[in-house]
Amino acid sequence: MSNTKRIIVIGGSAAGPKTAAKARRLDYDAEITIIQKARDLSMASCGYPYYVGGLFDDRNQLVSTPAGVVRDPKFFLNAKGINARTETEATAIDRKNRTIACRDLRAGTTEVLPYDKLVLCTGATPVIPPVPGKDLKGITTLQSMSDADYLRRVCDEGQIKKAVIIGGGLIGIETCEALELAGIEITVIELLPQLLTFLDWEMAKLVENHVRSRSANVITGNGLAEFLGENGRLTGVKLQNGTELPCELAVVAVGVRPNVKLAADAGLAVGALGGIVVDEHMKTSDPDIYAAGDCVECRHRITGKPAYSPMGDLANLQGRVAGENVVRGDTAAFPGTIQTGICKIFDYIAGTTGLSETAARKHGLTDIETVINANPDKPVFMGGKLIVSKMIVDRATRRLLGYQAVGPGDVSKQITAAAMAITAEMTVDDLLSLDFPYAPPFSPAIDHIITTAHIMQNKLEGRMRGISAGEVFRKLQGPDKPFLLDARGPDEYEASRLGLGETLIPLGALRRRLGELPADKGREIVCYCKLSLRGYEAATVLMANGWTDIKVMEGGLAAWPFPMEK
Repeated sequence: MSNTKRIIVIGGSAAGPKTAAKARRLDYDAEITIIQKARDLSMASCGYPYYVGGLFDDRNQLVSTPAGVVRDPKFFLNAKGINARTETEATAIDRKNRTIACRDLRAGTTEVLPYDKLVLCTGATPVIPPVPGKDLKGITTLQSMSDADYLRRVCDEGQIKKAVIIGGGLIGIETCEALELAGIEITVIELLPQLLTFLDWEMAKLVENHVRSRSANVITGNGLAEFLGENGRLTGVKLQNGTELPCELAVVAVGVRPNVKLAADAGLAVGALGGIVVDEHMKTSDPDIYAAGDCVECRHRITGKPAYSPMGDLANLQGRVAGENVVRGDTAAFPGTIQTGICKIFDYIAGTTGLSETAARKHGLTDIETVINANPDKPVFMGGKLIVSKMIVDRATRRLLGYQAVGPGDVSKQITAAAMAITAEMTVDDLLSLDFPYAPPFSPAIDHIITTAHIMQNKLEGRMRGISAGEVFRKLQGPDKPFLLDARGPDEYEASRLGLGETLIPLGALRRRLGELPADKGREIVCYCKLSLRGYEAATVLMANGWTDIKVMEGGLAAWPFPMEK
């Protein structure tokens, strides 16, 4: 009997090829086979919206190595000694005899293949709402290469004038940009009250405002009821409130469902979130079967609970772990996720890592503090661009739990730094004096995330009482309205202002104009400016002069998500 290990990987998108390639690097002699239902292999699926939007034209770049070699079956066989069988569907797993059944989709023939170790990288399937008209022509997702090819043709041909995107998550927002670049009139429909639910509402609202500024219509809090059509082709959509929107194209981006039928039929454990249950070694409930990628659940490193995170980077990391373990035994571990993500929205970026305030409270972490900071990513004289960020911290331990950032500035750098800090379980105090690289072309003297930590320290130490723009707005709708103090200069005030009854007293004039403030030293006063640095300094002046209920509107006007007078 041969001692050659037989490794079969089912799935050839991200996790599967990574698993197979890692296994080959560790075992030169293993017999490694990839079974892939689709025609393409090792696709850069996160690049689909950018191909659709015309940021690059060569389709092969989505399936090529950095050196430009197409990752097709010939490449896998010649470069890696891996037998990649495309357009072949795995139909059943026989765990007792350690075999899989598969069908050649071109020839229609079936075959049974033996394995010593099996890795399931079966991915996920887009969710299509079960509404009337869902089979009309003109309805698509953006999950596969064929979807990307279709939408790229739509953009290149220029025949479609109106499109609706169902879902305001990552794929929906990225697709919005891609289609808008082709001159298509876009409406984004989101059932929930906000876009990008990984953000808290006030941060997501800033993103929504930016999307609207690019002439895209956004409808939140309203879902799809029906696809409308004539002669088998889409002509519009009907929303749950009865509104009808004409369109010739609908892109459905309401989420994905893990492909677990093969695993479930074989009796492997499937979790409450719908993914295959794996341990830190990516091992399933069968010791000879591993799983990785969008089909699995993994551990959330902050809550310790199962999480479903269908992200391309995690699929590759998990595949690398699975590839090592099917060769060497369980020597490698995937510790879990903190659910870091980022996306580009026209000239805006939105990123997150760790827990949002909403998620933290949902998981029972209620003793938390948050802060919003608005500042440029580098000095204004170097062309600095705005970043609005939100930090979430556990009050008792002062540990960083989450971080969000949006804006035209270098959000990626901020999210990367925060992800490292959360993974290392760093506290606010650890962040205060981080030795980051500094030069004006790259950052301010004190980096944005460090400034955010400084503001958080002020709040935790009681030096500053912050209030979010959303909370200010709600208070202004009630009977006990706070006194609003705008600490900017007259020119700034003339250029833009809330128009909500605020009082303008520039910071430089505040000490000599204290008589214009409420005589009641217990009256609630909210101070702000463009970014609220002057707002904070104004608050210190008022507190030093006896006013007791002083708050700073965090992020200032830069983080104000509501309409303004001008």
